[in-house]
Amino acid sequence: MLPGKDGPTGGGRSQDPSVSSEDPSVSLFREYLRIKTVHPEPDYEGALKFLDRIAAELGLPFKKVEVCPRRVVGIMTWEGTNPKLRSILLNSHTDVVPVFQEHWKYDAFGAFKDGEGNVYGRGTQDMKCVTIQYIEAIRRLKSEGRRFPRTVHLMFVPDEEVGGHKGMEMFVNLPEFQALNIGFALDEGLANPGDSFTVFYGERNPWWITVRCTGNPGHGSRFVENTAAEKLHKIINSFMDFREKEKTRLNTSECFTLGDVTTVNMTMVQGGVAYNVIPPNMDVSFDLRIPPTVSLKEFEEQIKEWCQAAGEGVTYQFAQKHMNQNLTSTEHTDPWWRAFSTACSDMNLALKKEIFPAATDSRFIRAVGLPAIGFSPMNRTPILLHDHNEFLNERVFLHGIEIYCSLVPALASVSALPSEAKEHA
Repeated sequence: MLPGKDGPTGGGRSQDPSVSSEDPSVSLFREYLRIKTVHPEPDYEGALKFLDRIAAELGLPFKKVEVCPRRVVGIMTWEGTNPKLRSILLNSHTDVVPVFQEHWKYDAFGAFKDGEGNVYGRGTQDMKCVTIQYIEAIRRLKSEGRRFPRTVHLMFVPDEEVGGHKGMEMFVNLPEFQALNIGFALDEGLANPGDSFTVFYGERNPWWITVRCTGNPGHGSRFVENTAAEKLHKIINSFMDFREKEKTRLNTSECFTLGDVTTVNMTMVQGGVAYNVIPPNMDVSFDLRIPPTVSLKEFEEQIKEWCQAAGEGVTYQFAQKHMNQNLTSTEHTDPWWRAFSTACSDMNLALKKEIFPAATDSRFIRAVGLPAIGFSPMNRTPILLHDHNEFLNERVFLHGIEIYCSLVPALASVSALPSEAKEHA
């Protein structure tokens, strides 16, 4: 057991008198929040022990695949009545981003619940809520004796918050991933402050780029020509002018969301050794998020033109350059989307389709040709992922479990597709 926990129901929480009457699903959620899977040293071992225990409670096998040292993907499998059919993946990541505790009302890893039922903690929205909602939905469905044709896998991956390079990006290329025989995936989405639920069928491409400007060095007292700083100035202007144009597009169009435009943010500037020395090199780094409607080849050509216009000796390199622009179909003719959207309609859930503005592990799933929808069932909730005082109300959390109790059967009962009939002919 984890320090400060008395067991699965999360006893020993003297700071919260409501725990005795708390829904066990909420207690489990709060227990998971207390496991500090926070970068730079996430307690992945603690999370895996927690998930191991849950798998035993559910009577499901729990497979662990070490994709690289100390980076383990966990997979619970609920086998279907026709396991030859392609499976359903319920994906979630176990890690969370760092906190600045001085800006939080409560301990960011204390899972404090206030009088209104708001549970505070890092990961309440991103995305430990969804992990427990998956688990509790499967628990309820199994307790009712339900079975479905398609196998359902619950996957728990590391390192999503640091780019997924030692997690999902590596795992999708391993034979263990291929053996899962996935047909459709659900992954994380975002909260929606309104009544609707946001679903994401694609993502912007994250490009992290550093532009290096070289020029003549010299003494700080002189007007040296062709300096690195002059070229840096031109580069910054080019990127930031483009940023302003995209910001204007977003603000003047009622049709656009953040995922429909390219965001540009200058994140790092490096160079120089002393006040009175003109440096020979200066670097500037940008975080770019490019929607799938933009030609990536043409966009890189634009970057090249900006560098050439800044002068000689201006080069660039990428720390990250995601190139796949696959989208998941949201046409009613698509059997996966039809099952998902019909189940939501039957629950009277209003859906809002968008391109995800940031990046999730869904991009790696789509990159290998599999359909994936980003969906976190949190409406009437402010978007607080990575923010101070991240919280989720317990009523919203519990409603999410009910939603998955309808979505999982709908997806796991999709009839054999024509491609599957050919595979097993």
